[in-house]
Amino acid sequence: MQRPTNKNADVYNRDIHKTFTYNSIDMLTIDISYPQIRLNQNLTAQKHMNTYYQQQVNQFYEYASIDLRQAALESYQYRLMNNFPFLKYEAVMKYTVTLNANCLLSTYFDQYEFTGGAHGNTVRSSSNWTLKDGYIISMKDLFHNHQDYKQLIINQIRSLADQQIQQNPTIYFSTYQELIIQNFNPENFYLIPDGIAVYYQQYEIGPYASGIIVFDIPYQKLGITSPGCLP
Repeated sequence: MQRPTNKNADVYNRDIHKTFTYNSIDMLTIDISYPQIRLNQNLTAQKHMNTYYQQQVNQFYEYASIDLRQAALESYQYRLMNNFPFLKYEAVMKYTVTLNANCLLSTYFDQYEFTGGAHGNTVRSSSNWTLKDGYIISMKDLFHNHQDYKQLIINQIRSLADQQIQQNPTIYFSTYQELIIQNFNPENFYLIPDGIAVYYQQYEIGPYASGIIVFDIPYQKLGITSPGCLP
């Protein structure tokens, strides 16, 4: 008898808020939101997924509360001695669900840091799950081990970038075609209803103002279908 499979997951929001002070001055604020997953048909997969998310949160919180907190204190003391204004440090971690259907769950975390400069910095990470067994889906899995899958995706990205730069000439660096290849990371993707979204981190192919650049690529363009509720 085939085990029942969750078509989608119940996703509950969890928050962590913490402010560290020194001499009654706010040094650092930590603001974290993360998902907690419930899968009524597969508690083992549920535990595996929640453990993964909790580890991501713990790692970020530990880094912020120790390393970033110490950096904020040192910056405050230096600025106090030199009569410079101090700007509170910030560490923010927020998640987004991009797909929760057809036995698939896809999410990403944006981790933002502000350390007193002209602007903050954001790094994105993503995870793509099959709800049948709680396994992470790799980009390679979508192509059934097709050897040229990276080139297929890069070709689509370069075509989209060529179209976009015609409309906005400042969106990419002048060497964006080479940078698209150089900075391509098969881990930097998430699932959307009709395809995949491949992203590049800040500064990888464009200036800060362009942010994290995302390319939505339909499954049809790649000659594949959604993994969905596979047997």
